[in-house]
Amino acid sequence: MVSPAFRFPLKIRKKTLKLIKVAVSTLGCKVNQCESAGILENLDASLFSIVPFHEKADCYIINTCSVTRFTDYQSRQMIRRAIKSNPDASVVVTGCYAQVAPEEIARIPGVHVIAGNAEKEKIPHMIHHIAKEKIQCLVGNISASKHFSAFSSSTLPGRTRAFLKIQDGCNSLCSYCIVPLARGPSRSLPEAETIRNLTDLAGRGYREIVLTGIHLGAYGQDLIPPSYLLNILEYVETHNTVERLRLSSIEITEITDDIIRLMKDAKTLCRHLHIPLQSGDDTILSAMGRNYSAAFFRNRVEEIVAAIPDIAIGIDVMVGFPGEGDEEFGNTFRLIENLPVAYLHVFPYSERPGTAAIHLPGRVNATTKKTRGTTLRRLGKTKRTAFGERFMGKKLSVLVEGKREKETGFMRGFSDNYISVAITNGGTHIANQIMHVIPYRSHDGKLFGRITEHDG
Repeated sequence: MVSPAFRFPLKIRKKTLKLIKVAVSTLGCKVNQCESAGILENLDASLFSIVPFHEKADCYIINTCSVTRFTDYQSRQMIRRAIKSNPDASVVVTGCYAQVAPEEIARIPGVHVIAGNAEKEKIPHMIHHIAKEKIQCLVGNISASKHFSAFSSSTLPGRTRAFLKIQDGCNSLCSYCIVPLARGPSRSLPEAETIRNLTDLAGRGYREIVLTGIHLGAYGQDLIPPSYLLNILEYVETHNTVERLRLSSIEITEITDDIIRLMKDAKTLCRHLHIPLQSGDDTILSAMGRNYSAAFFRNRVEEIVAAIPDIAIGIDVMVGFPGEGDEEFGNTFRLIENLPVAYLHVFPYSERPGTAAIHLPGRVNATTKKTRGTTLRRLGKTKRTAFGERFMGKKLSVLVEGKREKETGFMRGFSDNYISVAITNGGTHIANQIMHVIPYRSHDGKLFGRITEHDG
Protein backbone atom coordinates (compact mmCIF):
# COMPACT_ATOMS: atom_id res chain seq x y z
CA MET A 1 0.00 0.00 0.00
CA VAL A 2 1.26 3.47 -0.89
CA SER A 3 0.36 6.13 1.63
CA PRO A 4 -0.33 9.60 0.17
CA ALA A 5 0.74 11.42 3.31
CA PHE A 6 3.71 11.66 5.61
CA ARG A 7 3.55 12.70 9.25
CA PHE A 8 6.49 14.18 11.11
CA PRO A 9 6.79 13.53 14.85
CA LEU A 10 7.14 16.53 17.10
CA LYS A 11 10.58 15.65 18.37
CA ILE A 12 13.51 13.32 17.74
CA ARG A 13 14.05 10.65 20.34
CA LYS A 14 17.39 10.57 22.10
CA LYS A 15 18.33 7.22 20.63
CA THR A 16 18.46 8.78 17.16
CA LEU A 17 21.48 10.81 18.26
CA LYS A 18 23.65 7.87 17.29
CA LEU A 19 25.34 8.72 13.98
CA ILE A 20 23.25 7.45 11.10
CA LYS A 21 25.24 6.27 8.08
CA VAL A 22 23.80 7.68 4.85
CA ALA A 23 24.77 6.71 1.30
CA VAL A 24 23.59 8.44 -1.86
CA SER A 25 23.58 7.25 -5.47
CA THR A 26 22.85 9.76 -8.24
CA LEU A 27 21.86 8.99 -11.81
CA GLY A 28 21.43 11.46 -14.63
CA CYS A 29 22.17 15.11 -15.15
CA LYS A 30 24.21 17.75 -13.32
CA VAL A 31 21.01 19.17 -11.84
CA ASN A 32 20.39 15.83 -10.14
CA GLN A 33 23.98 15.83 -8.91
CA CYS A 34 23.53 19.32 -7.49
CA GLU A 35 20.40 18.25 -5.67
CA SER A 36 22.06 15.14 -4.24
CA ALA A 37 24.87 17.33 -2.96
CA GLY A 38 22.23 19.65 -1.52
CA ILE A 39 20.64 16.77 0.39
CA LEU A 40 24.01 15.84 1.91
CA GLU A 41 24.87 19.44 2.75
CA ASN A 42 21.59 19.79 4.64
CA LEU A 43 22.15 16.75 6.86
CA ASP A 44 23.14 17.61 10.42
CA ALA A 45 26.79 16.55 10.71
CA SER A 46 26.30 15.79 14.40
CA LEU A 47 23.66 13.18 13.55
CA PHE A 48 24.73 11.74 10.20
CA SER A 49 27.87 10.41 8.58
CA ILE A 50 28.19 10.04 4.80
CA VAL A 51 29.54 6.76 3.47
CA PRO A 52 30.16 5.51 -0.09
CA PHE A 53 27.18 3.82 -1.70
CA HIS A 54 28.92 0.46 -1.92
CA GLU A 55 29.36 0.36 1.86
CA LYS A 56 26.80 -0.78 4.42
CA ALA A 57 24.61 2.15 5.45
CA ASP A 58 21.60 2.79 7.68
CA CYS A 59 19.86 4.81 4.99
CA TYR A 60 20.25 4.73 1.21
CA ILE A 61 19.04 7.57 -0.99
CA ILE A 62 18.73 6.86 -4.71
CA ASN A 63 18.29 9.99 -6.83
CA THR A 64 16.91 8.57 -10.06
CA CYS A 65 16.77 9.52 -13.73
CA SER A 66 14.06 8.70 -16.27
CA VAL A 67 15.31 10.22 -19.50
CA THR A 68 15.39 6.76 -21.15
CA ARG A 69 14.09 3.27 -20.43
CA PHE A 70 17.69 2.29 -19.69
CA THR A 71 18.00 4.90 -16.95
CA ASP A 72 14.75 3.57 -15.47
CA TYR A 73 16.41 0.15 -15.43
CA GLN A 74 19.59 1.55 -13.90
CA SER A 75 17.52 3.26 -11.21
CA ARG A 76 15.79 -0.01 -10.30
CA GLN A 77 19.16 -1.77 -10.21
CA MET A 78 20.58 0.78 -7.77
CA ILE A 79 17.51 0.45 -5.54
CA ARG A 80 17.90 -3.34 -5.44
CA ARG A 81 21.64 -3.01 -4.81
CA ALA A 82 20.95 -0.86 -1.76
CA ILE A 83 18.39 -3.31 -0.40
CA LYS A 84 20.80 -6.20 -0.91
CA SER A 85 23.63 -4.32 0.82
CA ASN A 86 21.60 -3.92 3.99
CA PRO A 87 18.08 -5.36 4.11
CA ASP A 88 17.49 -3.55 7.40
CA ALA A 89 18.32 -0.10 6.00
CA SER A 90 15.83 2.63 5.15
CA VAL A 91 15.59 3.16 1.40
CA VAL A 92 14.53 6.53 -0.01
CA VAL A 93 13.93 6.89 -3.76
CA THR A 94 13.65 10.33 -5.33
CA GLY A 95 14.29 12.06 -8.66
CA CYS A 96 12.65 11.92 -12.07
CA TYR A 97 11.83 8.19 -12.12
CA ALA A 98 10.22 8.57 -8.69
CA GLN A 99 8.23 11.53 -10.02
CA VAL A 100 6.81 9.86 -13.14
CA ALA A 101 6.54 6.21 -12.04
CA PRO A 102 6.06 5.94 -8.25
CA GLU A 103 3.80 2.90 -8.67
CA GLU A 104 6.61 0.95 -10.36
CA ILE A 105 9.01 1.78 -7.54
CA ALA A 106 6.41 0.89 -4.91
CA ARG A 107 6.34 -2.66 -6.25
CA ILE A 108 10.01 -3.17 -5.24
CA PRO A 109 10.06 -4.82 -1.78
CA GLY A 110 12.30 -2.91 0.60
CA VAL A 111 11.55 0.67 -0.53
CA HIS A 112 10.29 2.86 2.32
CA VAL A 113 9.96 6.40 0.94
CA ILE A 114 9.26 7.68 -2.57
CA ALA A 115 9.81 11.44 -2.90
CA GLY A 116 9.11 13.48 -6.03
CA ASN A 117 11.37 16.22 -7.35
CA ALA A 118 9.49 18.97 -5.54
CA GLU A 119 9.74 16.99 -2.29
CA LYS A 120 13.51 16.36 -2.38
CA GLU A 121 14.27 19.14 0.04
CA LYS A 122 12.21 17.36 2.71
CA ILE A 123 14.53 14.34 2.67
CA PRO A 124 17.15 15.65 5.15
CA HIS A 125 14.39 16.16 7.72
CA MET A 126 12.55 12.88 7.24
CA ILE A 127 15.38 10.36 7.59
CA HIS A 128 14.90 10.10 11.35
CA HIS A 129 11.24 9.31 11.01
CA ILE A 130 10.91 6.64 8.35
CA ALA A 131 8.22 4.12 9.22
CA LYS A 132 9.02 0.77 7.64
CA GLU A 133 5.55 -0.74 8.01
CA LYS A 134 4.33 0.80 4.75
CA ILE A 135 5.66 2.85 1.88
CA GLN A 136 5.45 6.60 2.31
CA CYS A 137 4.74 8.30 -1.02
CA LEU A 138 5.54 12.02 -1.30
CA VAL A 139 4.93 12.78 -4.96
CA GLY A 140 3.03 15.95 -5.72
CA ASN A 141 1.73 17.54 -8.90
CA ILE A 142 4.98 18.89 -10.34
CA SER A 143 3.19 20.58 -13.24
CA ALA A 144 1.66 23.05 -10.78
CA SER A 145 4.92 23.78 -8.99
CA LYS A 146 6.09 27.37 -8.77
CA HIS A 147 8.66 26.77 -6.03
CA PHE A 148 12.38 26.77 -6.82
CA SER A 149 14.19 24.13 -4.80
CA ALA A 150 16.41 25.34 -1.99
CA PHE A 151 19.07 22.94 -3.26
CA SER A 152 20.72 25.37 -5.67
CA SER A 153 24.25 26.13 -4.51
CA SER A 154 26.03 22.81 -4.19
CA THR A 155 29.49 21.32 -4.18
CA LEU A 156 30.14 17.78 -5.31
CA PRO A 157 32.51 15.64 -3.23
CA GLY A 158 35.99 15.43 -4.72
CA ARG A 159 35.37 18.20 -7.24
CA THR A 160 37.33 21.43 -7.63
CA ARG A 161 34.43 22.99 -9.53
CA ALA A 162 31.18 23.99 -7.90
CA PHE A 163 27.80 23.70 -9.58
CA LEU A 164 25.10 26.30 -9.16
CA LYS A 165 21.58 25.38 -10.22
CA ILE A 166 19.83 28.57 -11.25
CA GLN A 167 16.94 27.14 -13.27
CA ASP A 168 14.66 24.11 -13.12
CA GLY A 169 11.87 22.69 -15.27
CA CYS A 170 11.04 23.23 -18.93
CA ASN A 171 8.18 24.79 -20.89
CA SER A 172 9.21 23.29 -24.23
CA LEU A 173 7.24 20.39 -25.64
CA CYS A 174 9.82 18.34 -27.52
CA SER A 175 7.93 15.25 -28.60
CA TYR A 176 10.47 12.75 -27.24
CA CYS A 177 11.14 14.35 -23.87
CA ILE A 178 9.72 13.36 -20.49
CA VAL A 179 11.50 16.17 -18.64
CA PRO A 180 8.50 18.57 -18.46
CA LEU A 181 6.48 15.75 -16.86
CA ALA A 182 9.29 14.97 -14.42
CA ARG A 183 10.47 18.50 -13.64
CA GLY A 184 7.47 20.75 -14.19
CA PRO A 185 7.41 24.28 -15.62
CA SER A 186 10.44 26.54 -15.90
CA ARG A 187 11.40 28.16 -12.59
CA SER A 188 14.38 30.37 -11.79
CA LEU A 189 16.50 31.32 -8.81
CA PRO A 190 16.07 35.10 -8.31
CA GLU A 191 18.94 37.18 -9.64
CA ALA A 192 20.01 38.52 -6.24
CA GLU A 193 20.18 34.99 -4.78
CA THR A 194 22.11 33.79 -7.81
CA ILE A 195 24.72 36.49 -7.33
CA ARG A 196 24.88 35.84 -3.59
CA ASN A 197 25.44 32.11 -4.14
CA LEU A 198 28.12 32.75 -6.75
CA THR A 199 29.92 35.06 -4.36
CA ASP A 200 29.62 32.53 -1.53
CA LEU A 201 31.03 29.67 -3.62
CA ALA A 202 33.94 31.80 -4.79
CA GLY A 203 34.61 32.78 -1.18
CA ARG A 204 34.77 29.09 -0.27
CA GLY A 205 37.71 28.67 -2.62
CA TYR A 206 36.12 27.40 -5.82
CA ARG A 207 38.00 28.67 -8.85
CA GLU A 208 35.32 27.61 -11.33
CA ILE A 209 31.54 27.58 -11.04
CA VAL A 210 29.25 25.87 -13.55
CA LEU A 211 25.79 27.34 -14.05
CA THR A 212 23.29 24.53 -14.49
CA GLY A 213 19.62 24.15 -15.27
CA ILE A 214 17.17 21.94 -17.08
CA HIS A 215 16.59 24.72 -19.63
CA LEU A 216 19.34 27.17 -18.75
CA GLY A 217 18.63 29.63 -21.57
CA ALA A 218 15.12 30.18 -20.18
CA TYR A 219 16.59 31.55 -16.95
CA GLY A 220 14.67 34.48 -15.48
CA GLN A 221 11.71 34.55 -17.84
CA ASP A 222 9.38 33.49 -15.02
CA LEU A 223 10.64 36.10 -12.57
CA ILE A 224 8.90 39.40 -11.82
CA PRO A 225 10.39 41.54 -13.21
CA PRO A 226 11.97 39.20 -15.78
CA SER A 227 15.69 38.58 -15.75
CA TYR A 228 18.03 37.00 -18.29
CA LEU A 229 21.07 34.76 -18.31
CA LEU A 230 23.08 37.58 -19.85
CA ASN A 231 22.50 39.70 -16.73
CA ILE A 232 24.29 37.10 -14.60
CA LEU A 233 27.15 36.70 -17.06
CA GLU A 234 27.71 40.45 -17.32
CA TYR A 235 27.64 40.90 -13.54
CA VAL A 236 30.26 38.21 -12.99
CA GLU A 237 32.46 39.62 -15.73
CA THR A 238 32.17 43.18 -14.42
CA HIS A 239 32.75 42.32 -10.77
CA ASN A 240 35.22 39.43 -11.21
CA THR A 241 33.00 37.41 -8.88
CA VAL A 242 34.76 34.14 -9.71
CA GLU A 243 37.84 33.27 -11.73
CA ARG A 244 36.01 31.00 -14.18
CA LEU A 245 32.33 30.69 -15.00
CA ARG A 246 31.11 27.88 -17.26
CA LEU A 247 27.71 27.26 -18.82
CA SER A 248 26.11 23.84 -18.94
CA SER A 249 23.85 22.89 -21.86
CA ILE A 250 22.15 25.75 -23.69
CA GLU A 251 19.90 25.80 -26.77
CA ILE A 252 21.24 27.13 -30.06
CA THR A 253 18.36 29.66 -30.31
CA GLU A 254 19.29 31.11 -26.91
CA ILE A 255 22.95 31.85 -27.67
CA THR A 256 22.44 35.52 -28.44
CA ASP A 257 24.78 37.91 -30.18
CA ASP A 258 25.34 39.59 -26.82
CA ILE A 259 26.43 36.31 -25.20
CA ILE A 260 28.83 35.67 -28.09
CA ARG A 261 30.30 39.16 -27.81
CA LEU A 262 30.75 38.78 -24.07
CA MET A 263 32.37 35.36 -24.37
CA LYS A 264 34.74 36.59 -27.08
CA ASP A 265 36.50 39.06 -24.79
CA ALA A 266 35.58 37.69 -21.34
CA LYS A 267 38.11 37.18 -18.56
CA THR A 268 35.79 34.87 -16.60
CA LEU A 269 33.39 33.16 -19.03
CA CYS A 270 34.84 29.91 -20.35
CA ARG A 271 35.14 29.39 -24.09
CA HIS A 272 32.88 26.37 -24.08
CA LEU A 273 29.29 25.72 -25.14
CA HIS A 274 27.33 22.48 -25.02
CA ILE A 275 24.42 22.65 -27.46
CA PRO A 276 21.68 20.08 -28.14
CA LEU A 277 21.38 19.34 -31.87
CA GLN A 278 19.40 16.05 -31.70
CA SER A 279 19.15 15.66 -35.49
CA GLY A 280 20.62 17.16 -38.62
CA ASP A 281 17.54 16.42 -40.72
CA ASP A 282 14.76 19.00 -40.98
CA THR A 283 11.94 16.44 -41.18
CA ILE A 284 13.11 14.76 -37.99
CA LEU A 285 13.70 18.09 -36.24
CA SER A 286 10.12 19.09 -37.05
CA ALA A 287 8.75 15.77 -35.75
CA MET A 288 10.80 16.26 -32.58
CA GLY A 289 9.24 19.68 -32.01
CA ARG A 290 12.60 21.45 -32.23
CA ASN A 291 12.36 25.12 -33.19
CA TYR A 292 15.26 25.45 -35.65
CA SER A 293 16.44 23.96 -38.92
CA ALA A 294 19.69 22.17 -39.68
CA ALA A 295 20.80 25.19 -41.72
CA PHE A 296 20.13 27.54 -38.81
CA PHE A 297 22.13 25.31 -36.47
CA ARG A 298 25.05 25.10 -38.90
CA ASN A 299 25.11 28.84 -39.59
CA ARG A 300 24.95 29.75 -35.91
CA VAL A 301 27.75 27.37 -34.92
CA GLU A 302 29.90 28.75 -37.72
CA GLU A 303 29.19 32.31 -36.55
CA ILE A 304 30.19 31.40 -32.98
CA VAL A 305 33.44 29.78 -34.09
CA ALA A 306 34.25 32.69 -36.41
CA ALA A 307 33.90 35.06 -33.44
CA ILE A 308 35.69 32.77 -30.94
CA PRO A 309 38.09 30.52 -32.91
CA ASP A 310 39.34 28.47 -29.93
CA ILE A 311 35.92 27.74 -28.45
CA ALA A 312 34.96 24.14 -27.66
CA ILE A 313 31.47 23.30 -28.87
CA GLY A 314 29.94 20.01 -27.82
CA ILE A 315 26.64 18.74 -29.16
CA ASP A 316 23.98 16.23 -28.16
CA VAL A 317 22.63 14.06 -30.96
CA MET A 318 19.93 11.40 -30.93
CA VAL A 319 19.80 8.34 -33.17
CA GLY A 320 16.81 6.19 -34.05
CA PHE A 321 13.99 8.70 -33.67
CA PRO A 322 10.80 7.44 -35.38
CA GLY A 323 11.00 8.08 -39.13
CA GLU A 324 14.80 8.28 -39.21
CA GLY A 325 15.80 6.31 -42.30
CA ASP A 326 19.19 6.06 -43.95
CA GLU A 327 18.69 9.39 -45.72
CA GLU A 328 17.77 11.25 -42.55
CA PHE A 329 20.65 9.71 -40.63
CA GLY A 330 22.99 10.56 -43.50
CA ASN A 331 21.91 14.20 -43.27
CA THR A 332 22.76 14.19 -39.57
CA PHE A 333 26.15 12.55 -40.12
CA ARG A 334 27.16 14.96 -42.89
CA LEU A 335 26.08 18.01 -40.92
CA ILE A 336 28.15 17.00 -37.89
CA GLU A 337 31.09 15.88 -40.03
CA ASN A 338 31.36 19.39 -41.46
CA LEU A 339 30.67 21.30 -38.27
CA PRO A 340 33.61 22.77 -36.28
CA VAL A 341 32.64 20.97 -33.07
CA ALA A 342 34.91 19.49 -30.40
CA TYR A 343 32.96 16.47 -29.16
CA LEU A 344 29.61 14.63 -29.31
CA HIS A 345 27.25 13.07 -26.80
CA VAL A 346 25.24 10.39 -28.62
CA PHE A 347 21.98 8.91 -27.33
CA PRO A 348 19.53 6.36 -28.76
CA TYR A 349 15.88 7.40 -28.91
CA SER A 350 13.89 5.82 -26.10
CA GLU A 351 10.11 5.68 -25.93
CA ARG A 352 8.79 7.59 -22.93
CA PRO A 353 5.19 7.20 -21.66
CA GLY A 354 3.23 10.43 -21.91
CA THR A 355 5.28 11.92 -24.76
CA ALA A 356 3.93 12.65 -28.24
CA ALA A 357 6.63 10.73 -30.08
CA ILE A 358 5.48 7.41 -28.66
CA HIS A 359 2.61 7.50 -31.16
CA LEU A 360 4.72 8.26 -34.24
CA PRO A 361 5.14 5.67 -37.00
CA GLY A 362 8.44 4.50 -38.43
CA ARG A 363 10.09 2.93 -35.40
CA VAL A 364 13.79 2.15 -35.77
CA ASN A 365 14.96 -1.26 -34.61
CA ALA A 366 17.52 -1.66 -31.83
CA THR A 367 20.25 -3.03 -34.10
CA THR A 368 20.05 -0.01 -36.41
CA LYS A 369 20.09 2.36 -33.46
CA LYS A 370 23.21 0.68 -32.11
CA THR A 371 24.99 0.81 -35.49
CA ARG A 372 24.18 4.48 -36.00
CA GLY A 373 25.23 5.31 -32.47
CA THR A 374 28.57 3.57 -32.98
CA THR A 375 29.10 5.47 -36.24
CA LEU A 376 28.51 8.82 -34.58
CA ARG A 377 30.62 8.01 -31.53
CA ARG A 378 33.49 7.13 -33.82
CA LEU A 379 33.04 10.50 -35.55
CA GLY A 380 32.93 12.18 -32.14
CA LYS A 381 36.22 10.59 -31.10
CA THR A 382 37.82 11.87 -34.30
CA LYS A 383 36.46 15.34 -33.63
CA ARG A 384 37.70 15.37 -30.03
CA THR A 385 41.20 14.25 -31.02
CA ALA A 386 41.45 16.80 -33.82
CA PHE A 387 40.28 19.63 -31.58
CA GLY A 388 42.77 18.79 -28.84
CA GLU A 389 45.70 18.45 -31.21
CA ARG A 390 45.15 22.00 -32.42
CA PHE A 391 46.59 23.15 -29.09
CA MET A 392 49.82 21.16 -29.11
CA GLY A 393 52.63 23.53 -28.10
CA LYS A 394 50.19 26.28 -27.13
CA LYS A 395 49.66 27.58 -23.60
CA LEU A 396 46.41 26.51 -21.94
CA SER A 397 44.95 27.65 -18.61
CA VAL A 398 44.12 24.44 -16.76
CA LEU A 399 42.17 24.07 -13.51
CA VAL A 400 43.83 21.13 -11.79
CA GLU A 401 41.58 18.46 -10.27
CA GLY A 402 41.94 17.28 -6.69
CA LYS A 403 43.79 13.99 -7.09
CA ARG A 404 46.04 12.01 -9.39
CA GLU A 405 44.71 9.86 -12.23
CA LYS A 406 44.64 6.17 -11.38
CA GLU A 407 45.85 5.06 -14.80
CA THR A 408 48.79 7.44 -15.18
CA GLY A 409 49.55 8.81 -11.71
CA PHE A 410 49.56 12.34 -13.14
CA MET A 411 47.53 15.29 -11.93
CA ARG A 412 44.95 16.33 -14.47
CA GLY A 413 42.53 19.12 -15.21
CA PHE A 414 40.46 20.92 -17.84
CA SER A 415 41.31 23.99 -19.82
CA ASP A 416 38.76 26.76 -20.05
CA ASN A 417 37.83 25.38 -23.48
CA TYR A 418 37.22 21.95 -21.99
CA ILE A 419 40.31 20.03 -23.05
CA SER A 420 41.41 17.27 -20.69
CA VAL A 421 45.11 17.66 -19.89
CA ALA A 422 47.34 15.32 -17.85
CA ILE A 423 50.13 17.30 -16.19
CA THR A 424 53.40 15.39 -16.20
CA ASN A 425 55.50 17.70 -14.02
CA GLY A 426 53.17 18.71 -11.17
CA GLY A 427 52.51 17.31 -7.70
CA THR A 428 49.41 17.31 -5.51
CA HIS A 429 50.22 20.83 -4.28
CA ILE A 430 48.82 22.24 -7.56
CA ALA A 431 45.31 20.85 -6.90
CA ASN A 432 42.59 23.51 -7.31
CA GLN A 433 45.07 25.86 -8.97
CA ILE A 434 44.77 27.34 -12.44
CA MET A 435 48.09 26.56 -14.11
CA HIS A 436 49.58 27.48 -17.47
CA VAL A 437 50.26 24.20 -19.24
CA ILE A 438 51.81 23.54 -22.65
CA PRO A 439 50.70 20.23 -24.22
CA TYR A 440 53.40 18.18 -25.96
CA ARG A 441 51.67 14.83 -26.58
CA SER A 442 48.22 13.60 -27.54
CA HIS A 443 46.72 10.19 -26.87
CA ASP A 444 43.13 8.97 -27.21
CA GLY A 445 41.60 12.45 -27.11
CA LYS A 446 43.60 13.60 -24.07
CA LEU A 447 46.62 15.86 -24.01
CA PHE A 448 49.76 15.53 -21.91
CA GLY A 449 51.49 18.73 -20.96
CA ARG A 450 53.98 20.46 -18.69
CA ILE A 451 53.52 23.45 -16.45
CA THR A 452 55.41 26.43 -17.81
CA GLU A 453 58.51 27.60 -15.92
CA HIS A 454 56.68 30.72 -14.86
CA ASP A 455 54.09 28.69 -12.94
CA GLY A 456 56.40 25.91 -11.81
